[in-house]
Amino acid sequence: MLNVFTLANGRLFQEEIESLEELSQFQPIWVDLESPTPDEKRWVKQYFGLSIPEDAMDEDIEESARFYTEDNGDLHIRSDFLIADNEDPRTVRVAFILNLVNVELRSKGVLFSIHDEDVPVFRLLRMRARRAPGLIEDAKEVLLKLFDADAEYSADTLEGIYDELEKVSEKVLSGNVTDVLAGEVLGAIARHEDMNGRIRRNVMDTRRAVSFMMRSKMLNAEQFDEARQILRDIDSLDSHTAFLFDKINFLMDATVGFININQNKIIKIFSVASVALLPPTLIASLYGMNFQFMPELGWTLGYPYALLLMAASGIVPMWYFRRRGWLK
Repeated sequence: MLNVFTLANGRLFQEEIESLEELSQFQPIWVDLESPTPDEKRWVKQYFGLSIPEDAMDEDIEESARFYTEDNGDLHIRSDFLIADNEDPRTVRVAFILNLVNVELRSKGVLFSIHDEDVPVFRLLRMRARRAPGLIEDAKEVLLKLFDADAEYSADTLEGIYDELEKVSEKVLSGNVTDVLAGEVLGAIARHEDMNGRIRRNVMDTRRAVSFMMRSKMLNAEQFDEARQILRDIDSLDSHTAFLFDKINFLMDATVGFININQNKIIKIFSVASVALLPPTLIASLYGMNFQFMPELGWTLGYPYALLLMAASGIVPMWYFRRRGWLK
């Protein structure tokens, strides 16, 4: 899918392109390629003179090769964007190529973005740019706003984790944690821990991309200040992710502690039963010995007496355990 974005009256307008002739009708500042076909790549090369690298979206590219400037002045950035899907959270690799030396669009430049699937941050920026006149002025502004929206998207996701962990805390701290509930809680905690880790990695990647833009000296004074504000926002997210990790560890330890308590209750039942049944077992074993002269032969109540003694020896320990509160 090939979409171009043009500026008109300070607003960003989107057009879906289906042919080279249609592409030649626009002078965009942002060209977005989602799972581009060979024809769409060819249109971009013919109209803009830009060859999209074959390894633009490779996941195994070296970290040091994700940010660089070509000899012709094109700026290349490969950055990961978070998709906070509850069922399948993941990051999407997006390749950015910022062309600032286009002959026809020298004043604005063109930003090219290549990715395999739609990114929530892109939808958020498109919605804001349509509603807020003057939000975007050139291609560099588009890239900065994308990273700004990415930081805000991560912050919103963190707030969602806060809310979900509050619900988990109510279940854990209620004190009535069964094994079934503990399993559900551990599953939820594991999902939130995974999401929190993805957010931390995402903001780290965004920090590197924004820092690279600042070092490249391509930003004007106003854009440079905006980039520094984005970095400050990202720094504030680090403390939140650290706090969430601590909270997750606390809930994990508390849940495991309740599981151990439930297991100890089961072990206590077996321990009490074994101790309570020890005296009757001893009496039964004594009366079961093969004496030369059986004691009960001269006493008709020998067996009833033995049974009564076994019952009494079992009841007395149970009464004692109950009085001490060990059976609760």
